[in-house]
Amino acid sequence: PRRPLPPERGPAGARPAQQRRPETRPGRPAARREPDRAARPRPAAPRTVVIEPGSLTVQEFARKLGISGVEAIKALMRMGVMASLGQRIDAETARIVAAELGHTVVEPEPVRPPTELPEEPEDRPEELVSRPPVVTVMGHVDHGKTSLLDAIRETHVTEREAGGITQHIGASTVEWKQKRIVFLDTPGHEAFTAMRARGARVTDIVVLVVAADDGVMPQTVEAINHVKAAEVPMVVAINKCDKPDADPERVKRGLTEHNLVPEEWGGDTVCVNVSAKSRQGLDQLLEMILLVAELQDLKANPNRPARGVVIEAQLDRGRGPVATALVQTGTLRVGDTVVCGATWGRVRAMMDDRGRRVDKASPSTPVEIVGLNDVPEAGDAFQVVADEKLARSVAEARQAERRQAGLGGPARRTFEDLMRDADEDKVKELRLVLKADVQGSVEALKQALAGLGAGKDRQPIRLTVIHEGVGAVTETDVMLAAASEALVIGFNVRPDANARRVADQEGVEIRTYRVIYDVVNDVGGLLAGLVEPEYREVVTGRAEVRATFRVPRAGTVAGCYVQEGKITRNSRLRLIRDGTVVWEGKVGSLRRFKEDVREVAAGLECGIGLEGFNDIKEGDVLEAFAMEEVKA
Repeated sequence: PRRPLPPERGPAGARPAQQRRPETRPGRPAARREPDRAARPRPAAPRTVVIEPGSLTVQEFARKLGISGVEAIKALMRMGVMASLGQRIDAETARIVAAELGHTVVEPEPVRPPTELPEEPEDRPEELVSRPPVVTVMGHVDHGKTSLLDAIRETHVTEREAGGITQHIGASTVEWKQKRIVFLDTPGHEAFTAMRARGARVTDIVVLVVAADDGVMPQTVEAINHVKAAEVPMVVAINKCDKPDADPERVKRGLTEHNLVPEEWGGDTVCVNVSAKSRQGLDQLLEMILLVAELQDLKANPNRPARGVVIEAQLDRGRGPVATALVQTGTLRVGDTVVCGATWGRVRAMMDDRGRRVDKASPSTPVEIVGLNDVPEAGDAFQVVADEKLARSVAEARQAERRQAGLGGPARRTFEDLMRDADEDKVKELRLVLKADVQGSVEALKQALAGLGAGKDRQPIRLTVIHEGVGAVTETDVMLAAASEALVIGFNVRPDANARRVADQEGVEIRTYRVIYDVVNDVGGLLAGLVEPEYREVVTGRAEVRATFRVPRAGTVAGCYVQEGKITRNSRLRLIRDGTVVWEGKVGSLRRFKEDVREVAAGLECGIGLEGFNDIKEGDVLEAFAMEEVKA
């Protein structure tokens, strides 16, 4: 085959310029052609990079920065990290390299599980039906709230309560004239103020029980304030009207002092005279409750997932966590998945207020729920959800929040803490829980402590025995003390193991004694510490200014003659001129014969310099005084 002709040459036999080979020296390799500058890869523009915790491949890292994999490998090599495209690098290394390349590295937003359930659509008016009213009974301790409910329900709840005092919120349903009324019985003692507040929030009507022979008491006023804050209509039941010393008119006068004017006096407060013992006026009271409920037009939608509030909760040995709940809207059924505060579970069983098993609970129905994973807190809201996974995640997120908020734990309330709080104007009352071996000891303790307290001219400090009983200090006593920030006094008794455990958890101090005088001395000392100290002024000396001297860098010094008492270096002084106080302050200097002294007694002369004051004249009087605390 014929060889191809060589390309045409120029006149001198040379190749065209574009075809010439680069000139090289003999024995040396050809020079490498320099690439075009415009073709070089430019570094990526700085950007904001989010690098999550954990690890990522070099390829993923390069993609985040907007550079090639080769450039990412080179950048890593410069940092001393050898890695291929498929190998993983930790997030810290990736952040450092990205910052070296000029990028801004930001922390990723923490992904938190939701603590709130999604909002449900509002009910349409045509979906609402009438529901029974929820009535809360409030009032002072021992004014007959539970006894009044006993008479209405024809039960004997009072006999089952410890000491005749209601310790928990109880819920019950009463049918009267073919209409249902749901009653909540809240404890009347001030230790359970928070429980009464929860009762006022879930209720439609409040029945305020006031004893006709006792009148309006502090806890009665407290309940009135809760009702006003909740903006709930109120019906006043004046109880114990069958007693010989009953005076309903005095109760009405006491109510007017708190802007509650009875209807018969031209106001809008419904007052009904009742007697739990003789069942007087009960029908009229129920009639008024239904009348007020009818004016409110209470309605709810039963055809939706249930919502409500936990009234009380406890741990039952046989059934596990048990929550007493009030359904407010929707219908709660066995098998529903519920989120209840920081707990969740599937409703395995429900019981009504009489202990009967029920399959569903409509609005305004109190039921006991069994099936939660833990004991919820009283006052927690519950809601039915369709997704069990969502219920678990929401409950666990809420539990983590509460755990984070309560990392410090409750502080133990000691005698010293109460005394320190008194100085900060926090404590005006000392509350005690008394437990003794026999009832006679309890009475003796109460009588011995009754004489303690502040003086009549001082701020009143109340000593309140919120609970007394016979026997060992129990878990219930400690919980009562924790709710009211009280101290537990045990006389010839000891706390049991559960009481000690709960006291450590709740920060309640338990003091045990065997001598009654030790109790009186300790409590008396605490009360003395609670009283705000009283001071009085005591004049300690008087000196007359007989000459004045101008001393360089010290100002005016008064040459004085001490007439009474003594003048000390730490005295507070006031300068009196013609019977008028001109200045009051501290001693700047005190000298005698050019030497500093601590004090100068009556009959001696001295030089006195006043701190920050130089307008001293002959004839002025310097009066030294001190403030002494008057002991309680």
